[in-house]
Amino acid sequence: MNLYKEVTLTRDCDAIQIPSGQTIIIPSGMTVVVTQALGGSYTVATPGGLARIAEKDAVELGLTELKDIEQAEPQKVAPSSPDGEVTKEQVWEQLKTVYDPEIPVNIVDLGLVYDCSLKRDEAGVKVHVAMTLTAPGCGMGPTIAEDAKTKILSLGGITDAEVELVWDPPWNQEMISEVGKMKLGLI
Repeated sequence: MNLYKEVTLTRDCDAIQIPSGQTIIIPSGMTVVVTQALGGSYTVATPGGLARIAEKDAVELGLTELKDIEQAEPQKVAPSSPDGEVTKEQVWEQLKTVYDPEIPVNIVDLGLVYDCSLKRDEAGVKVHVAMTLTAPGCGMGPTIAEDAKTKILSLGGITDAEVELVWDPPWNQEMISEVGKMKLGLI
């Protein structure tokens, strides 16, 4: 959801600078513009550039009155397959709730997720995801990968998840899904 809502922070707020990935503190009293609210985080424009703020800090953004705000912590989702096991399709759906903070398209439709595999053992289900970024030097890679891991682990039945950043094949715009291209105005 794009908001373009101007708000003044009511206290110091932890953030991640975009695109460097550096941790910063946005000071109390600073006015920011919310440019994107997707996947449980907020992208804000500050005088120093763009920053990503976690949903747990929504109070500082003055957004708690929005009805469609997501929960700060992902809810555990019960497996819905006939045998009660978590499915690869459920993992892919969770990955569709992860967004690049600069692009209003989820990482699946953006073509960033190359592979998803599930391994079942006596301890539970372990998930491995291979994904890339739109640019190899993007400092937000670890943050996006951690978001993906958190969303995967919120599925019932998942005991471990690894999100690996890979660079082969290199990402290009042809990898964006039809849905993603429509959202970006590319078709």
